[in-house]
Formats: sequence, C-alpha cells, structure tokens
Amino acid sequence: MTTIDQTAFARLDAEKRLTNPVLKEATKVPGRFGFRGELAIKFAEQFADEARPPEVSSAQVMAIANAGEKGIPFFTSYLLSFGYLNMLVDALGDTLQPDGKYFIFCNNIDLLKKYQVHMGGATFFILPLDEATVYNELLELLRLEKGDLKKLDTAAKLDVIADKALKFTANYPVITYEEGLKLMGPVRNPNENRPV
Repeated sequence: MTTIDQTAFARLDAEKRLTNPVLKEATKVPGRFGFRGELAIKFAEQFADEARPPEVSSAQVMAIANAGEKGIPFFTSYLLSFGYLNMLVDALGDTLQPDGKYFIFCNNIDLLKKYQVHMGGATFFILPLDEATVYNELLELLRLEKGDLKKLDTAAKLDVIADKALKFTANYPVITYEEGLKLMGPVRNPNENRPV
C-alpha cells in the first residue's frame, strides 16, 4: 500500500498545505497516491501557537503522485484569481514536472478564452470557471461521461480522470504570467450574495 511519505506529496503534507481532504490515500492504481481537497498557497501570519486558516488556498484540488517519484504528474484546481498562479507555482515548487499535466481554472479570465502559461519549469493550462465545478469542467474538457464514473468510489474516479488527463494535449495560445495579469478581470468577492 502506497503511503504519502513515499510520494511527492510528502513535503506538501509536512508543510501542512494539504487541507480539507475529501481523499488522501492510495488509489486503485498500484504505487499511486491521490489527493482531493485544498492546497494552502499562502499562510496567514501566526502568533504564538494559534492555528489560523491559510490566507490563500487553491480549492477543488485533484492530484496524483507515484511512489518513488519526486514530481506530481497531474494536478488541477480552482483559483479565485489568475494572479495567484505565482504563489501556487512557489508552493508546488520541485513537484512540478516539464511533462506534467496541470489544469488551473480561474474565476477572473474571459469565459471564452483558454491559455497555456509556462512557469516553474512546467506548462499550465489556464481555463475559465464561472459557475460549475472543477470536476464537472474537467470531465467536459477530457470528454468523460459523468454517468460512466457514477458507480466508482472517489479514488477510482480520480484514477480515471488522471489517466485521461495525462494524455491530454491542446494548442491554446501561449501567454506569459505578466500578460495574463493584464488580461485578467477583477477578482470577485466569493462571499457576495450569500445570506448572512
């Protein structure tokens, strides 16, 4: 049974970046460990021994890592702002691979646009997300039928998604992080329109 300390998640786990896990265990594929939850990308300043929630997190994370490998080959998540991509890249650090598949859904990029951004030695597919979830958007992008996954448990679903994602290719326009900052729209307040 693959454990987290045998994979590239070990450092992220030690740094307490893997939060609110829905899945944090070995998957059905031998040697593979899966994570679904949130990734803390900027920590709040802590005073004494109080535990404070992260200042910025990447939500709806789905990722896999293989035993004995130092990289994370598949990672997807939601960022409230494209501008947080640099912090995400810093947090993932040496787990990023040149041939990894990284899908980042952002709330403040044009709904009709998709981009590729090269950062941290890796290529990120930057995709819009308005109302739907990363899970639903990714299934659509990878042309996976929700009904086909319905009977599978969380770990098995992640395996199917990751296997398909690892084969994904697309020729979206390549932009720099700096160009993306100029193109992005305002950051929406995630708490607006919520009942008090």
